[in-house]
Amino acid sequence: MSIEVTDVRSSPRDQIAHAAEVIGQSEHRRKVFVAIYRGKRKVKTVGEVVKLSSVRRIRVLQEAGVLANNNIVHKTKVGRELAYEKDAFYSKNKDKVWRLAGNREALKRFPTKFNPRDEVSVTISVPKKMVKVKQLNIDDIDSFSEVRKVKLSLEVSETPVDEKEFKEGLKRIIGEKGIFQDWGGEPNDLFSTRVVLNGKRVSAAFGLKGKGTKGILVPKKMGTRGDQLQRLLATPADVFLVQYWGQIDQSVIDQMKKLAIAKSWSEGKVIYYGVIDGQDTQRITVAYQDCFS
Repeated sequence: MSIEVTDVRSSPRDQIAHAAEVIGQSEHRRKVFVAIYRGKRKVKTVGEVVKLSSVRRIRVLQEAGVLANNNIVHKTKVGRELAYEKDAFYSKNKDKVWRLAGNREALKRFPTKFNPRDEVSVTISVPKKMVKVKQLNIDDIDSFSEVRKVKLSLEVSETPVDEKEFKEGLKRIIGEKGIFQDWGGEPNDLFSTRVVLNGKRVSAAFGLKGKGTKGILVPKKMGTRGDQLQRLLATPADVFLVQYWGQIDQSVIDQMKKLAIAKSWSEGKVIYYGVIDGQDTQRITVAYQDCFS
Protein backbone atom coordinates (compact mmCIF):
# COMPACT_ATOMS: atom_id res chain seq x y z
CA MET A 1 0.00 0.00 0.00
CA SER A 2 1.07 3.63 -0.43
CA ILE A 3 1.46 5.68 2.74
CA GLU A 4 2.13 9.41 3.01
CA VAL A 5 4.55 9.98 5.87
CA THR A 6 6.61 12.74 7.42
CA ASP A 7 9.56 12.23 9.78
CA VAL A 8 10.63 15.20 11.90
CA ARG A 9 14.06 13.72 12.66
CA SER A 10 14.97 12.66 9.10
CA SER A 11 16.06 16.10 7.86
CA PRO A 12 19.16 17.97 9.11
CA ARG A 13 17.22 21.22 8.83
CA ASP A 14 14.46 19.84 11.03
CA GLN A 15 17.02 18.82 13.65
CA ILE A 16 18.64 22.27 13.61
CA ALA A 17 15.25 24.01 13.89
CA HIS A 18 14.20 21.61 16.65
CA ALA A 19 17.31 22.40 18.72
CA ALA A 20 16.95 26.14 18.16
CA GLU A 21 13.32 26.05 19.24
CA VAL A 22 14.15 24.06 22.40
CA ILE A 23 16.94 26.47 23.38
CA GLY A 24 14.83 29.49 22.46
CA GLN A 25 15.25 32.75 24.35
CA SER A 26 16.08 31.15 27.71
CA GLU A 27 19.25 32.90 28.89
CA HIS A 28 20.37 30.07 31.16
CA ARG A 29 19.68 27.35 28.60
CA ARG A 30 21.63 29.27 25.96
CA LYS A 31 24.60 29.65 28.31
CA VAL A 32 24.54 25.95 29.21
CA PHE A 33 24.39 24.97 25.53
CA VAL A 34 27.37 27.21 24.70
CA ALA A 35 29.37 25.90 27.67
CA ILE A 36 28.86 22.24 26.75
CA TYR A 37 29.79 22.80 23.11
CA ARG A 38 32.72 25.15 23.80
CA GLY A 39 36.16 23.92 22.79
CA LYS A 40 37.28 20.54 21.48
CA ARG A 41 36.54 18.42 24.54
CA LYS A 42 33.65 16.06 23.90
CA VAL A 43 32.52 15.66 27.52
CA LYS A 44 32.17 18.19 30.35
CA THR A 45 31.16 17.57 33.95
CA VAL A 46 28.40 19.51 35.68
CA GLY A 47 31.04 21.39 37.66
CA GLU A 48 32.85 22.42 34.50
CA VAL A 49 29.62 23.61 32.89
CA VAL A 50 28.83 25.65 36.02
CA LYS A 51 32.24 27.31 35.82
CA LEU A 52 32.09 28.00 32.07
CA SER A 53 28.51 29.26 32.04
CA SER A 54 28.45 31.18 35.35
CA VAL A 55 25.04 29.57 35.95
CA ARG A 56 24.09 28.09 39.33
CA ARG A 57 24.44 24.31 39.61
CA ILE A 58 20.70 23.68 40.10
CA ARG A 59 19.92 25.68 36.95
CA VAL A 60 22.63 23.86 34.99
CA LEU A 61 21.07 20.53 35.99
CA GLN A 62 17.61 21.73 34.96
CA GLU A 63 18.59 23.28 31.63
CA ALA A 64 21.03 20.52 30.66
CA GLY A 65 18.25 18.07 31.50
CA VAL A 66 16.02 19.80 28.95
CA LEU A 67 18.76 19.58 26.33
CA ALA A 68 19.36 15.90 27.13
CA ASN A 69 15.65 15.06 26.96
CA ASN A 70 15.65 16.46 23.43
CA ASN A 71 18.84 14.60 22.41
CA ILE A 72 20.76 17.85 21.96
CA VAL A 73 23.34 16.62 24.47
CA HIS A 74 23.81 13.20 26.05
CA LYS A 75 24.08 12.40 29.75
CA THR A 76 27.14 10.43 30.85
CA LYS A 77 29.51 10.24 33.82
CA VAL A 78 33.11 11.14 34.52
CA GLY A 79 33.98 9.02 37.51
CA ARG A 80 31.03 9.51 39.82
CA GLU A 81 30.12 12.97 38.57
CA LEU A 82 27.33 13.61 36.12
CA ALA A 83 28.57 14.95 32.79
CA TYR A 84 27.25 15.94 29.38
CA GLU A 85 28.54 14.74 26.02
CA LYS A 86 28.27 16.66 22.76
CA ASP A 87 26.09 15.28 19.99
CA ALA A 88 28.12 14.79 16.80
CA PHE A 89 25.49 16.40 14.57
CA TYR A 90 25.03 19.46 16.76
CA SER A 91 28.80 19.85 17.16
CA LYS A 92 28.99 20.49 13.42
CA ASN A 93 25.94 22.75 13.41
CA LYS A 94 26.17 24.53 16.77
CA ASP A 95 26.66 27.95 15.17
CA LYS A 96 23.50 27.61 13.07
CA VAL A 97 21.55 26.43 16.09
CA TRP A 98 22.84 29.35 18.16
CA ARG A 99 21.96 31.96 15.54
CA LEU A 100 18.43 30.65 15.02
CA ALA A 101 17.80 30.25 18.75
CA GLY A 102 18.47 33.94 19.20
CA ASN A 103 16.36 35.11 16.27
CA ARG A 104 12.68 34.15 16.25
CA GLU A 105 11.98 35.69 12.85
CA ALA A 106 14.91 33.86 11.24
CA LEU A 107 13.70 30.60 12.81
CA LYS A 108 10.20 31.12 11.39
CA ARG A 109 11.69 31.66 7.91
CA PHE A 110 14.09 28.72 8.19
CA PRO A 111 12.85 26.11 5.66
CA THR A 112 12.19 22.62 7.02
CA LYS A 113 10.07 19.70 5.94
CA PHE A 114 7.47 20.53 8.55
CA ASN A 115 7.31 24.28 8.21
CA PRO A 116 3.58 24.72 7.37
CA ARG A 117 4.48 27.22 4.64
CA ASP A 118 6.80 24.80 2.90
CA GLU A 119 5.71 21.28 3.84
CA VAL A 120 7.22 18.31 2.03
CA SER A 121 5.39 14.98 1.78
CA VAL A 122 7.01 11.69 0.92
CA THR A 123 5.10 8.70 -0.44
CA ILE A 124 6.51 5.25 0.18
CA SER A 125 5.17 1.75 -0.33
CA VAL A 126 5.53 -0.83 2.42
CA PRO A 127 3.91 -4.23 3.04
CA LYS A 128 0.75 -3.85 5.10
CA LYS A 129 1.91 -6.55 7.52
CA MET A 130 4.84 -4.31 8.52
CA VAL A 131 2.51 -1.62 9.87
CA LYS A 132 0.53 -2.04 13.10
CA VAL A 133 -1.38 0.97 14.40
CA LYS A 134 -4.58 1.28 16.42
CA GLN A 135 -6.72 4.27 17.29
CA LEU A 136 -7.76 4.42 20.96
CA ASN A 137 -10.56 6.07 22.88
CA ILE A 138 -10.10 7.00 26.53
CA ASP A 139 -12.44 4.11 27.42
CA ASP A 140 -9.92 1.62 25.96
CA ILE A 141 -7.19 2.49 28.47
CA ASP A 142 -7.16 0.56 31.75
CA SER A 143 -5.65 3.49 33.67
CA PHE A 144 -8.84 5.47 32.97
CA SER A 145 -11.31 2.62 33.57
CA GLU A 146 -13.51 4.77 35.87
CA VAL A 147 -14.43 6.85 32.81
CA ARG A 148 -16.50 3.92 31.52
CA LYS A 149 -19.00 4.61 34.31
CA VAL A 150 -19.59 8.17 33.07
CA LYS A 151 -21.87 8.49 30.06
CA LEU A 152 -21.16 10.85 27.18
CA SER A 153 -23.07 14.09 27.59
CA LEU A 154 -24.11 16.58 24.95
CA GLU A 155 -24.02 19.33 27.59
CA VAL A 156 -20.32 20.11 27.65
CA SER A 157 -18.87 22.95 29.70
CA GLU A 158 -17.61 25.79 27.52
CA THR A 159 -15.14 26.90 30.20
CA PRO A 160 -11.58 26.19 28.98
CA VAL A 161 -9.61 23.70 31.05
CA ASP A 162 -6.32 24.93 32.49
CA GLU A 163 -3.52 22.87 30.96
CA LYS A 164 -1.34 22.74 34.08
CA GLU A 165 -4.22 21.73 36.35
CA PHE A 166 -5.32 19.01 33.93
CA LYS A 167 -1.76 17.69 33.66
CA GLU A 168 -1.48 17.44 37.44
CA GLY A 169 -4.79 15.60 37.50
CA LEU A 170 -3.58 13.13 34.89
CA LYS A 171 -0.43 12.53 36.92
CA ARG A 172 -2.49 11.71 39.99
CA ILE A 173 -4.69 9.29 38.03
CA ILE A 174 -1.81 7.29 36.58
CA GLY A 175 0.45 7.63 39.63
CA GLU A 176 3.18 9.62 37.92
CA LYS A 177 5.48 11.54 40.30
CA GLY A 178 7.82 13.04 37.70
CA ILE A 179 8.23 16.77 37.09
CA PHE A 180 7.53 18.01 33.57
CA GLN A 181 8.42 21.61 32.77
CA ASP A 182 6.84 23.48 29.88
CA TRP A 183 9.05 25.21 27.33
CA GLY A 184 8.73 26.13 23.68
CA GLY A 185 9.50 23.14 21.49
CA GLU A 186 9.05 20.39 24.09
CA PRO A 187 8.32 16.98 22.47
CA ASN A 188 5.40 16.34 24.82
CA ASP A 189 3.60 17.80 27.85
CA LEU A 190 3.59 14.59 29.86
CA PHE A 191 5.51 11.33 29.45
CA SER A 192 4.95 8.30 31.62
CA THR A 193 5.69 4.57 31.70
CA ARG A 194 2.89 4.03 34.24
CA VAL A 195 -0.10 3.96 31.89
CA VAL A 196 -1.79 0.56 31.75
CA LEU A 197 -3.25 -0.72 28.47
CA ASN A 198 -4.64 -4.23 27.95
CA GLY A 199 -3.39 -5.21 31.39
CA LYS A 200 0.21 -4.16 30.72
CA ARG A 201 2.24 -1.04 31.49
CA VAL A 202 3.15 0.99 28.42
CA SER A 203 4.96 4.25 27.78
CA ALA A 204 2.64 7.09 26.85
CA ALA A 205 3.14 10.65 25.61
CA PHE A 206 0.46 13.32 26.01
CA GLY A 207 0.06 16.54 24.07
CA LEU A 208 -2.17 18.94 26.03
CA LYS A 209 -3.85 22.08 24.70
CA GLY A 210 -5.24 24.42 27.32
CA LYS A 211 -7.25 27.62 27.47
CA GLY A 212 -4.68 29.47 25.40
CA THR A 213 -6.08 27.71 22.32
CA LYS A 214 -9.46 28.78 20.97
CA GLY A 215 -11.99 27.26 18.58
CA ILE A 216 -11.76 23.87 16.88
CA LEU A 217 -8.31 22.32 17.29
CA VAL A 218 -6.49 21.82 13.98
CA PRO A 219 -2.83 20.91 13.34
CA LYS A 220 -1.74 24.48 12.58
CA LYS A 221 -2.80 25.53 16.11
CA MET A 222 -0.44 22.98 17.61
CA GLY A 223 2.93 24.64 18.18
CA THR A 224 4.30 27.93 16.85
CA ARG A 225 5.47 26.10 13.73
CA GLY A 226 2.47 23.77 13.52
CA ASP A 227 4.74 20.79 14.19
CA GLN A 228 3.61 19.74 17.68
CA LEU A 229 2.19 16.44 16.41
CA GLN A 230 5.48 15.58 14.69
CA ARG A 231 7.40 16.32 17.88
CA LEU A 232 4.91 14.34 19.95
CA LEU A 233 5.17 11.24 17.74
CA ALA A 234 8.97 11.51 17.81
CA THR A 235 8.83 10.64 21.53
CA PRO A 236 10.00 7.08 22.33
CA ALA A 237 6.56 5.88 23.44
CA ASP A 238 3.90 3.30 22.54
CA VAL A 239 0.77 5.39 23.11
CA PHE A 240 0.18 8.96 21.91
CA LEU A 241 -2.76 11.07 23.07
CA VAL A 242 -3.80 14.65 22.28
CA GLN A 243 -6.12 16.34 24.79
CA TYR A 244 -8.09 19.56 24.25
CA TRP A 245 -10.97 21.17 26.16
CA GLY A 246 -13.05 21.64 22.97
CA GLN A 247 -13.68 20.03 19.60
CA ILE A 248 -10.78 18.30 17.84
CA ASP A 249 -10.87 18.36 14.06
CA GLN A 250 -10.54 15.08 12.17
CA SER A 251 -7.41 16.47 10.48
CA VAL A 252 -5.58 16.05 13.81
CA ILE A 253 -6.54 12.38 13.95
CA ASP A 254 -5.62 11.92 10.29
CA GLN A 255 -2.16 13.40 10.79
CA MET A 256 -1.61 11.34 13.95
CA LYS A 257 -2.52 8.19 12.00
CA LYS A 258 0.00 8.95 9.25
CA LEU A 259 2.74 9.65 11.78
CA ALA A 260 1.82 6.50 13.73
CA ILE A 261 2.08 4.43 10.54
CA ALA A 262 5.53 5.85 9.83
CA LYS A 263 6.66 5.19 13.40
CA SER A 264 5.30 1.64 13.41
CA TRP A 265 7.05 0.86 10.15
CA SER A 266 10.38 2.37 11.21
CA GLU A 267 10.42 0.87 14.72
CA GLY A 268 8.71 -2.43 14.00
CA LYS A 269 6.13 -2.27 16.81
CA VAL A 270 2.47 -1.50 17.48
CA ILE A 271 1.71 2.21 17.86
CA TYR A 272 -1.46 3.42 19.56
CA TYR A 273 -2.87 6.93 19.09
CA GLY A 274 -6.00 8.85 19.97
CA VAL A 275 -7.58 12.09 21.13
CA ILE A 276 -9.34 13.30 24.27
CA ASP A 277 -11.78 16.03 23.23
CA GLY A 278 -13.92 18.29 25.39
CA GLN A 279 -16.57 15.64 26.06
CA ASP A 280 -14.04 13.03 27.18
CA THR A 281 -12.08 15.64 29.14
CA GLN A 282 -15.27 16.37 31.08
CA ARG A 283 -15.85 12.64 31.68
CA ILE A 284 -12.33 12.28 33.09
CA THR A 285 -12.77 15.18 35.52
CA VAL A 286 -16.13 13.76 36.66
CA ALA A 287 -14.83 10.19 37.03
CA TYR A 288 -11.75 11.32 38.96
CA GLN A 289 -13.02 14.36 40.87
CA ASP A 290 -10.55 13.80 43.71
CA CYS A 291 -7.62 14.18 41.30
CA PHE A 292 -8.61 17.63 40.07
CA SER A 293 -8.89 21.00 41.77
